[in-house]
Amino acid sequence: MLKTLQGLLAALRPAPAGVPGGGDDDEHLLQLATAVMLVEVMRSDATLHDSERQAVLAALRDKFQLTADEAGVLAELAETTAHAATDLYAFTSRINERFDMAQKLRMIEHMWRVAYADGHLGAHERHVMWRIADLLHVPRGAYHHARLRVQPGAVPD
Repeated sequence: MLKTLQGLLAALRPAPAGVPGGGDDDEHLLQLATAVMLVEVMRSDATLHDSERQAVLAALRDKFQLTADEAGVLAELAETTAHAATDLYAFTSRINERFDMAQKLRMIEHMWRVAYADGHLGAHERHVMWRIADLLHVPRGAYHHARLRVQPGAVPD
C-alpha cells in the first residue's frame, strides 16, 4: 500500500513540459484528487461520523461509477493522502485540468452532501468548502446555488 501511495503522490506532481499523460493513470489520479477533496470536507468536522464517510463513498460511486469495494479502497487511499498533504493545490489543479464547470459543480454538490451528512454544518466545514470552491474557480453564485440544491429541507428546483 505504501508503494502505491508513494507512486500516486509522485504522479500528482506536474509532469515536465512535453511529456504526455498516462491514460488510466491520469483517470486514477483524477479520482484520487476528487476523493481527497471529499475527504477534506469529512476531516474538517470536529467529530468524524459514519454518515459522512458513507456520503463520501456514495459520491465516489456516483461520480466515477465505482463499485462499493472500489470506492472503499479509493476513500482509504484518499484519507491517507489527505493526511500527508501539505496543501490542496496539487489536487485542485488536476481537477481544474480535467473537469468542466458542470462537473465541478456536481463535485461541489457532493461535497455539500458530505458536510451536511451528520446533520450539522460547522464553521470550519464552511471554510473548507469555500476554499476548495475558490481553488476550483467556481463562481460564488454557482457555489451558493449548489449548496441550496442539496441543503437538507430545501425544496428542489
